[in-house]
Amino acid sequence: MNRAIFCSVFFFLLFACFFYGSTQASAKTTVPSFEVSGWIPYWRVATGTADTLSHIQNFTSVMPFGYIVQNDGSLHDSFGLTDPSSTSTVALLNTVARAEKVKIVPTVMWSNGAAIYKILSKSSSRQALEDAIANLVKKQKFDGIDIDFENKTAETRPYFSLFLKGLYARMGQKLVYCSIEARTPPSSAFSVIPAKQEYANDYVAINKYCDRVEIMTYDQGTIDLKLNAASGSTPYIPIADPAWVKKVIDLTAQTISKKKIMIGIATYGYEYDLRKLSEYGYNYDLDWTFNPGYATALAAQLGIMPIRNSAGEMSFTYSTTTSPTATTSTQRIVWWSDAGAVNDKIQLAKTLGVRGVSLFKLDGGEDPNIWNLFPLK
Repeated sequence: MNRAIFCSVFFFLLFACFFYGSTQASAKTTVPSFEVSGWIPYWRVATGTADTLSHIQNFTSVMPFGYIVQNDGSLHDSFGLTDPSSTSTVALLNTVARAEKVKIVPTVMWSNGAAIYKILSKSSSRQALEDAIANLVKKQKFDGIDIDFENKTAETRPYFSLFLKGLYARMGQKLVYCSIEARTPPSSAFSVIPAKQEYANDYVAINKYCDRVEIMTYDQGTIDLKLNAASGSTPYIPIADPAWVKKVIDLTAQTISKKKIMIGIATYGYEYDLRKLSEYGYNYDLDWTFNPGYATALAAQLGIMPIRNSAGEMSFTYSTTTSPTATTSTQRIVWWSDAGAVNDKIQLAKTLGVRGVSLFKLDGGEDPNIWNLFPLK
């Protein structure tokens, strides 16, 4: 395939530009004052790896996304991380990253809540998974591992904590990163705060057994009722409003050390069908996720000038018909995170005094102006 040929030539030339080197993970306490990490998605390995390598000097760690836990507790390598070929894109990523002293911390992801509970609630299967992950990290000489188990139920909470405890003990000096869903303060998430709230994550345990805690402060949507109300009659469906991010981090920092917190930053956007409700606000029906290039091209095609909205992100609305014979049109809103929005989160992270930021995702489709922000001052 032409793409395969292009990638092979590209990586061969890129590989030739760097010297061979290997660095082991340093002691867990030896870290720069402000860190930048980023996830490389398995569905765009070639472009994501090329994109990351082109800007590798800007990162403290990169996270190939990654390994997927199967429902039986086994690990599936979706990224090709264990490809023994010395010419593979992942091998080149490893070589270049080590030469640049950038840590390789692959993500182990899992999103089946029922399967997570089944495996983690049983000691034998939980410990087998801990062994498998720790052995993988050591055998492949990774610098650590990133745990991203989503859609967990509250009943899984104590078992997930036991899993982190067991994994942390097995990892030695290898780093344990934990990707954790954002927790909106109850006063902003509920009109009437429930008398009892159950969470799937034990922040005390996470603070104890995770060296980095990457808070996924994106996909805010309509979760913050106070910010929704403050938007008034203007459509408001943010990826991440800095005001919301600050609330999330302030709450998180009550339990998790700021020295461990990484603020997650999105590099993508969403398009929705937009319908004004009879009483107040809007209904948003998701159409798809996109990279910023789609939005800027669409705006140019329609002759629309996108605006920087109240969340500091970019957006515009337009009308479309479903067919040439349609008599009615659908209102749509296009909303995305550009370099300006990314910079807002970086500056917020510095103001809040957290460890750093984590970009999701690095696939070659992010706003190219992001790279003008680096190196961070």
